[in-house]
Amino acid sequence: MGIKEIFNLARVPSILMLGVVYVIYVLIGGVVFWKLEGELGEKDISALLMNKKKLLTTYPCLNQQGLETVAQVVQDASKVGLSLKGNYTTDGFWKFTSSAVFAATVVTTIGYGNMSPSSTAGQIFCVFFALFGIPLNMVVLNRVGKYMLAIERNISVFLEEKTGRRRCMRFFVHLVSYLCGSVLFFVVPMIVFQQHEGWTHAQAIYYCFITLSTIGFGDFVADNNPDKKYPDWYSVLMAMWIFFGLAWLALVINHSIDILERLNAHFKERRQKQGDNSGSPEGSNPDTQMEEEDEIKKFHIQPSLISSGMNQQNLNITDQ
Repeated sequence: MGIKEIFNLARVPSILMLGVVYVIYVLIGGVVFWKLEGELGEKDISALLMNKKKLLTTYPCLNQQGLETVAQVVQDASKVGLSLKGNYTTDGFWKFTSSAVFAATVVTTIGYGNMSPSSTAGQIFCVFFALFGIPLNMVVLNRVGKYMLAIERNISVFLEEKTGRRRCMRFFVHLVSYLCGSVLFFVVPMIVFQQHEGWTHAQAIYYCFITLSTIGFGDFVADNNPDKKYPDWYSVLMAMWIFFGLAWLALVINHSIDILERLNAHFKERRQKQGDNSGSPEGSNPDTQMEEEDEIKKFHIQPSLISSGMNQQNLNITDQ
């Protein structure tokens, strides 16, 4: 086996092309965010400096050192979830319900950043908890996603048998599934968060997607305002929404990836029919071989499922 076969050099141009597209996409996003948020950020800084100047003017007994001390107290109170408004205190972040939601954000890799363990024992435990919890979360979400897809496929097969229209029924079932998931995991939570958090509808939708996509900026975090009294069921509902929402959104993303791969394969087939005069057989094409290996390994399907053709088709997430 030569160097070309070992490093699969025939596949390098397509990888480089994909890398260039990826870098260009990221740079375009950076430019858009820079134009949209950069000027606003400068205005926010100017407004903060103006407010600081007014504060020092209004309270002449408060010097720069005193202002820094007050700011540190506010920052420390915010980290532990204490309210400085009025003559009362809250239980802070580390209640049982909030701690359970924090554990869920660790294993799902959302990581808002609004709360984190400060003790050495807590930090060490968090490392080992995430080390075993993240793979466990991936396995569980994979199984739940397969179960959701199995229900979707069974409904599709049932309707196909009743109507005899395979393509139309599959498209209809997928569409209904996406719409129901959008309502259940975006529209309904949007209304709940708007009522209990005081956010706008746009902010609530933004928070839903940032959470379920596990981006987790932490600029908006539900069940996190120390000045609000949340019902006991709120944290439980949040944990359930995060878990099933992650499984559903992962299913949607996998469907989208599969659609893009099918389109890519379709265009490749058309190009080969139109202008491929190299004479190399399809089986020796490194791209084709790699795609077949990726298709077998996709979504961590067990070897036993691969050997049983129909079972693998019923459980494969990417099957349309």
